[in-house]
Amino acid sequence: MRSNHLSRRRLLKYAAAGLSVAAMPGAALAQTPVQRPPKPAVPDEFSVTAPVSIEVNARPLPSFDTRDRSRGRFGELEYRSGLILTSRFRGFGGLSGLRLDAKGERFIAISDKGSWFTGRIVYKGREMTGLDDVEASPMLGPDGKPITSRGWFDTEALALDGSLAYVGIERVNQVLRFDFAKGFTRALAEVVPLPPAARKLPYNKGIEALVMVPKNLPLAGTLIAISERGLDAQGNILGFLIGGRSPGQFSIRRTDNFDISDAVLLPSGTLLILERKFSWIGGVGIRIRRVAVASIAPGAVIDGPSIFEADLGNEIDNMEGIDAHVTPEGDTVLTLVSDDNFSLIQRNLLLQFTLVG
Repeated sequence: MRSNHLSRRRLLKYAAAGLSVAAMPGAALAQTPVQRPPKPAVPDEFSVTAPVSIEVNARPLPSFDTRDRSRGRFGELEYRSGLILTSRFRGFGGLSGLRLDAKGERFIAISDKGSWFTGRIVYKGREMTGLDDVEASPMLGPDGKPITSRGWFDTEALALDGSLAYVGIERVNQVLRFDFAKGFTRALAEVVPLPPAARKLPYNKGIEALVMVPKNLPLAGTLIAISERGLDAQGNILGFLIGGRSPGQFSIRRTDNFDISDAVLLPSGTLLILERKFSWIGGVGIRIRRVAVASIAPGAVIDGPSIFEADLGNEIDNMEGIDAHVTPEGDTVLTLVSDDNFSLIQRNLLLQFTLVG
């Protein structure tokens, strides 16, 4: 058992570096704006543009630390529960962004391959036990065809603003807006104008996180877009303020070789930034930093302390999505999702922590 476990983690290091197996040595929404259409039979892949019902299996992860199963506290987070998600539906995977409703139950997620996934997290007490009512559908472009027909892949970032959903496409450096009041996941995309610098971000290091700032907070009405590793002249990570009263460009101080993978804005005005890194010596790591949204302004270089770090001694994978909700008991719960890159050696993980710091 031990040797198999280490083998999977060693393979994960290669996957995080973007290598194929052949190259290795030796080888949801706060509201439901519209009624959903009837559910057709489940195909292996999308054969129509309508949503299809799929079954997602969930295996629990009772602990987070693989070295000390009794450990529950990790920095300013406390582990609640986790799931390993699998499905016979071949289009399931590559989960790169996740948004939940106010109860932390209904969700909408996006896949690298230009797909929507919607459904409901099932709980027993405070622990997640599975997913239900899951539907999959392709994102539709302005012409009503799947956006992948345009070569638009790597849909990496998701933000919600009422009935509007914003999706960032990393490799082509585009942001799309969908009005869910016009057909929910069958809504057609509109292209959002971006600053010239955002359109010139590096290939495969483009927009990775989107956050819409709500009313009663600094930058209200602004879409914050953060790149994975688009760097300014000082080597810091580029971000953009789109719309709102103070559009412009800012930077996030890059430290310890971490790149950005997602972000979530808490009601308090705290921005939590999910980051990840890879090295041949240290392997894969993730981190969450805390930043005050009030510190973000055109020309600013923002920074903040780390509140959580994990490595391959923990139950992590390619963690790419983060969201938050508040329980009736007043707990702030963070939900993280991983992108398995449609690889046999990686996993789709759904993890939840309580923010206790």
